[in-house]
Amino acid sequence: MSSDAIPGGGSPDFELRPGEEVELAEDPQALPAARRFRDVLGRFASGVTVVTALSDGVPVGMTCQSFSSVSLDPPLVLFVPALTSRAWPRIRRAGQFCVSILAADQTALSQRMASRDAEKFAGVGWVPSPVSGSPALEGALAHVDCAVHAVHAAGDHDVVIGRVLALDAVDGDPRPLLFYRGTYRTTTD
Repeated sequence: MSSDAIPGGGSPDFELRPGEEVELAEDPQALPAARRFRDVLGRFASGVTVVTALSDGVPVGMTCQSFSSVSLDPPLVLFVPALTSRAWPRIRRAGQFCVSILAADQTALSQRMASRDAEKFAGVGWVPSPVSGSPALEGALAHVDCAVHAVHAAGDHDVVIGRVLALDAVDGDPRPLLFYRGTYRTTTD
């Protein structure tokens, strides 16, 4: 299909501007079931990150696999927290955050940060990130220190755009922690 072909024969001159949405008829029979949606999209392997901040001087964090670069100029990244997250409102109020990209041996850390445990940071090694002071987790492959740039509502999640303030990565070629088809992996094999 060519890039300007519209399924069903519609006009190719359709254009959305930032912030505009398309109204679609809600047909519950046409919507995919949540389980099927997760099964199909789970075939996309993603890295695993932990997003952290200091909230009233107390570290807060959440595991997040929906993380991506957005722009080089200015340098922007995004992550997508669920509206049900207990950590996200505290990170949002902080106005800044650090993303730690996890290494293959950090499955337990990912699970801990995904839990609702009030003491997630007990015994977890971290240092303040260089600009925001948000926790940069020890052993991670990389850290991306950010300020909240924009937040967009998206169904049962928010899309958070972060302006990159500083970043660093470990030397060498360490293996990343991956999430694929509903489980942690170090490869998709």
